[in-house]
Amino acid sequence: MRNLVNRVQLIGHLGRDVEAVDLGAGKRLAKTTIATNSAYMNQQGEKIENTEWHNLLAWGKTAELMTALGTKGAKMAIVGKLSSRSYDDKNGVKKYITEIIVDEFMVMNQKTQKPA
Repeated sequence: MRNLVNRVQLIGHLGRDVEAVDLGAGKRLAKTTIATNSAYMNQQGEKIENTEWHNLLAWGKTAELMTALGTKGAKMAIVGKLSSRSYDDKNGVKKYITEIIVDEFMVMNQKTQKPA
């Protein structure tokens, strides 16, 4: 049961290419976003679609692989854990952010580039 505590599994499309950040001393961070979609029917019988955006972070070897394979629009499955933090923006306003720390991922399809 310990593996079920704070575990997130998502399948969605990357909102941008994975951005690599080299933190020195051999530490690497990867950042991107993933969109998940859901739909339901309202009382009038209309289909309502909803897109949720999630912030992803990865560290180490996972970050290196995500940077190499993660391109905007690619369909990806991820497994990780939720992490929440806060920071003060440039105006001194406290901001809160929730991110998913990716432990594992699988690219389900790459977005194909149109020929030039």
